[in-house]
Order: sequence, then C-alpha cells, then structure tokens
Amino acid sequence: MGNIKIAPSLLASDFGNLQRDVEMVNNSDADWHHIDVMDGVFVPNISYGMPVIKAIQKHATKPLDVHLMIIDPDRYIDTFAELGAAILTVHYEACTHLHRTLQAIKAKGMQAGVALNPHTNINVLEDTIKDIDLVCMMSVNPGFGGQSFIENTYNKVRDLKALIQHKRAKTLIEIDKKKKKKKGGVTSQNAKALVNAGADVLVAGSFVFKSKNPTTTIAELANLAST
Repeated sequence: MGNIKIAPSLLASDFGNLQRDVEMVNNSDADWHHIDVMDGVFVPNISYGMPVIKAIQKHATKPLDVHLMIIDPDRYIDTFAELGAAILTVHYEACTHLHRTLQAIKAKGMQAGVALNPHTNINVLEDTIKDIDLVCMMSVNPGFGGQSFIENTYNKVRDLKALIQHKRAKTLIEIDKKKKKKKGGVTSQNAKALVNAGADVLVAGSFVFKSKNPTTTIAELANLAST
C-alpha cells in the first residue's frame, strides 16, 4: 500500500482542550494536523481564524495541513506561510488563476494543494497536475451537515490516480469530508477501500476525536489503511 498518511481534522477536536488534543496528535501515529478554514461565504460554516491557528502552531510538532474553504484565497497566502503551514490547499472552484495561485504558494516555501468539490470533474486539473503536490478530494459537499459519504468518490480517486500516473506527476491524493456529523467521513469502514482506489492521505475528524481512545483509533486507522 505504501506510506499512507493520517491527518486528524482538528475541527472535530475539543476547543476547550485544544492544546491537549494537538499534543495527542503529536504523540500518535498521525502524520499531519489537518486544519480547515471556512469563511461563511464559500461554505456556509465559519471555523477558526488566525489566532486559533497560531495557538495550534505553537504546540504542533507535526506539519500543518491547511485546507482553505474561502473565496479569493490568494489574499492570505503570505499569512498562512507566516503561521507555519506546510501544505496550503485552495479550492479549484475559488481560484480564477489556479496556476498563478499554485506558484505563489510554492514561492512561500509551502506545498501546494488543490481541493475539488464532489461535482467538479478531475479533468480540470489535467493542465496543472504536475504543479500540484496534493489533491484534496471532497467526499461530501463542504460545509453542509448531515450528509452521507458520496460513493462516486471511489471512481474519482481511481480516475485521478490514472491522470497522475499518465502525467508522471508525484501528486498525493487526500480524502476529506467537511460536515458536522460522523457519517460522511473517513472511518474504519471505508479507509481500506479508499486506499485501494488510490488515496494517499486520509483525513478523519469525529471518527478520531469522538472515539474513546483517539490515539488507539489513529493507530488502528493507519494500520487498516496500510495492510
């Protein structure tokens, strides 16, 4: 299976015990801290702002994987570089000049990611895939609660993996969900199938943080995905 990365989504953590949860991820088998930034415009929800991300960065010892669900993300590239983002992902649907945005992210020393909403065909990345370090594939519509995992995600992952290989790119495929309830995200029920389809990075939120033992859940998820 290769080196599958696990990125717990801190949006599902206990904000009253944020340092504790960040340190839990630090000490677990997880690879990245996944941070979701929502503006209430591109998606209906609003998440956390710069002060909270600065607090996360203060305690994090693993890379910050920042996913921007915002309009006009170019305005904040410098800011997230200063906040210590290792990977900065923007939505294809929010970028008028995607190639320029990718280059601007890389110029600040970050890896450049592109997220695709469920309705967006992977073919839109054909001309830029070699400039993209990570594609974040949404398995539900971002920001809307109570959704189920969209089964077509498996087909899109397979198609994207084929495009990456055809273009001889080194792009990673990340599977994400963005909603409040558990049922649309990455779990032990679909992790192996997603990896078999071609996923390289699994984002898990409530499945990790609402479990009885998050550290054990992360370890089990990593083991399940890699076997």
